[in-house]
Amino acid sequence: MACLGHGNIMQSFFNSLRSWLVVLGLVYLLLVAVAVIGGGFKLAAGGAAAELFGFAGNPIAGVVVGMLATALIQSSSTVTSIIVGLVAGGLPVSLAVPMVMGANIGTTVTNTIVSLGHIRRGEEFRRAFAAATVHDFFNLLAVLVFLPLEIAFDLLERAGVWLSHLLAGGESVSVAGFNFMKAAVSPPVDLLKSVLGGVPEGGAGVLMIALGVVFIFIAIAGIGRLLRVLMVGRARRILHTAVGRGPLAGIASGTLVTVLVQSSSTTTSLIVPLAGTGVFSLRQVYPFTLGANIGTCITGLLAATAISGDNAIFALQIALIHLLYNSLAVGLIYSLPVLRGLPLGAADWLAGLAERNKMYVAGYLAGVFVGLPILLLAGGRVIGF
Repeated sequence: MACLGHGNIMQSFFNSLRSWLVVLGLVYLLLVAVAVIGGGFKLAAGGAAAELFGFAGNPIAGVVVGMLATALIQSSSTVTSIIVGLVAGGLPVSLAVPMVMGANIGTTVTNTIVSLGHIRRGEEFRRAFAAATVHDFFNLLAVLVFLPLEIAFDLLERAGVWLSHLLAGGESVSVAGFNFMKAAVSPPVDLLKSVLGGVPEGGAGVLMIALGVVFIFIAIAGIGRLLRVLMVGRARRILHTAVGRGPLAGIASGTLVTVLVQSSSTTTSLIVPLAGTGVFSLRQVYPFTLGANIGTCITGLLAATAISGDNAIFALQIALIHLLYNSLAVGLIYSLPVLRGLPLGAADWLAGLAERNKMYVAGYLAGVFVGLPILLLAGGRVIGF
């Protein structure tokens, strides 16, 4: 029996080791994918990146693009990794900043859908739906606060420039010691370019972008699936240990769990059933979901390390801007009582309506993910964007 138990332990160890090695392989695939997108975008744009993305050439449209892309893909990590790759290929940072803001809104639909699992149990559904939508309302409020500041003063872009140069120490990230990353990702990128050597540059660029996006999907989906198996038990223990210990502990635990499972959607979806069953209150859940916003930035920062060359500094900028935006939004909105209570009040009010009439749920989803983009684009035209 002792030998059998020892054998099971060894088998479990090797299974875990194999899973971690696969995670490392998928992280490498993610880095290669971002580099492939950057190289493909350079070829496809032909020096005209801003014109190529003319459809998102204003801040309002950029928010809508980021929001809808993330709502469809259901992974802000995937979208921000793609944005990092596009910036590395020449997409102006000024166009990418609103896309990152919109990505935060789009990722919230998952936990809202999770809350529908409680829809047949009145009070339980009200608690779960409120816990899901408080994240939505916070992200909407963050855009309302920071997008005008960005339009008027380039607040985040300027901060990203300063911080990226501070960290990189020069015009190219490779100067700061990331040449090892270029050496790691260059061979598969060069191989792909040689395979597509007979294809016209524009077509080869589009194919590289498409392949890069597919690789990112595969990498992030695989990493998320494996980490959920490897870490979800620990993640749940962190939830129970820290969420109820105050706002700072809630924010920190939300950040840590999201880094562990590599998905803010997974993090917030973990907490919704616990809120529905009454384990945590809405006020306890709220700071935890804010921490998820911060934790999800790790993927973009990791992706930025795959970039080298002239545009490497810009890729680092947008990854840092994503982190700055989420951190500043949490710091500003949660620290000011007049702003802090708005997402709580809105989520509680909407959950009360949804408990009485489930059509409010459909109306809410349609309003945020169909009506709001139309309204934003129409409003942008009226004010001259």
